[in-house]
Amino acid sequence: MLSLIGIAVVVLGFMARLNPLLVVTAAALLTGLAGGMGPVEVVATFGKAFQENRYVSVVWVVLPVIGLLERAGLQERAKTLIGTIRAATAGRLLLLYFVLRQITAALGLTSLGGHAQMVRPLIAPMAEAAAEAHHGPLPEAARQTVRAHAAAADNIALFFGEDIFIAIASILLIKGFLAQNGILVEPLQLSVWAIPTAICALLIHGTQMMLFDRHLARLIAEGRQ
Repeated sequence: MLSLIGIAVVVLGFMARLNPLLVVTAAALLTGLAGGMGPVEVVATFGKAFQENRYVSVVWVVLPVIGLLERAGLQERAKTLIGTIRAATAGRLLLLYFVLRQITAALGLTSLGGHAQMVRPLIAPMAEAAAEAHHGPLPEAARQTVRAHAAAADNIALFFGEDIFIAIASILLIKGFLAQNGILVEPLQLSVWAIPTAICALLIHGTQMMLFDRHLARLIAEGRQ
């Protein structure tokens, strides 16, 4: 049970708004020490994990590129483009992104979307521009609501779409957990049974997106009173 102390360190560290990297490192060190590992062994485990998974760090090279594109006016260009399409509304745009995100996630292309590389620089500004084209300047509450729904569309589509892909980590985790409890299933079976759930997520969230424009109109009207 002492090895669970790392969870408490993470919770307290984030509540205190400390540096996330330091908090996670401290939690890992305490977890290792509480689990009976020596300091040298803990550091060696850190080094081994970094060496075996160093390719993961390559993904972070994309973030400076996104930052440079934003500084060069990526968000403004996206807003200008979507503002010229009269049929585009915030709800329709987010529904289209939801469908595309879920399909690509089901094909294993989970890195094509995401908050840092897609939602913040492109999807959220485009949704705001679509809302402004139909309703005029947005009150701050309405603007934040559009941004929240843009982030939610990415989260929900990815969560329910990625399990359809047979070689995703979540499928392997489920298979391993069931195997430990004496339940033997093939990854393909798990992927197939993830399809109805993904369809339900699409129908439920799609309906919410279709009704979002009406809700946004009421929110804007209330904000201008």
